[in-house]
Amino acid sequence: MSKFFDEAFGYAVFPNVGKGGLVIGGAHGNGLVFEKGKRIGKASLVQATIGFQMGGQEFSEIIFFRTKKVLDEFKAGKFALAAEVSAVAAAEGAAAKAKYNLDIAVFVMPKGGLMFEASVGGQKFDFEP
Repeated sequence: MSKFFDEAFGYAVFPNVGKGGLVIGGAHGNGLVFEKGKRIGKASLVQATIGFQMGGQEFSEIIFFRTKKVLDEFKAGKFALAAEVSAVAAAEGAAAKAKYNLDIAVFVMPKGGLMFEASVGGQKFDFEP
């Protein structure tokens, strides 16, 4: 993932996101936002899903913004990840094949728990300088 840290205009790091669900699910986490390697604020992540799901889990998430435009959209609250945006599991070797999609790249690292899921939903973010 070092190439993403080096090349991205900015990124948001959510070290602890908790997720749970039974038919309707949700997740929440807090993190920090960086622009060109310098911390510029805090962010919160909220996720809502619906569908077949059961259980709970904890994960970390990093979102890389390739351009200033996409980071500015994130800071202005005009940024959400829809179901069709896929995340890369940040396992050894997976990041080497990862690419930007619409000038964003998302990495998720599971930390614990067990969740069975076949659902749709999305993530919404709030930024605080």
